[in-house]
Amino acid sequence: MPSICQFYGILILMRLTSKEHNPPHIHAYYGEYDASFYISNGEIMNGKFPTSGAELV
Repeated sequence: MPSICQFYGILILMRLTSKEHNPPHIHAYYGEYDASFYISNGEIMNGKFPTSGAELV
């Protein structure tokens, strides 16, 4: 899974395999938190993430 960006301890990744499912999204990791975010609107698709970190993603 390639790393797209890392800032303030938040790591953003995107899977690029043909087995990946829709809708398009990114994966974010921050300490013990991890969540998937929709690319279209930036909302959390699943997982848990602190509010302050989610606003940065």
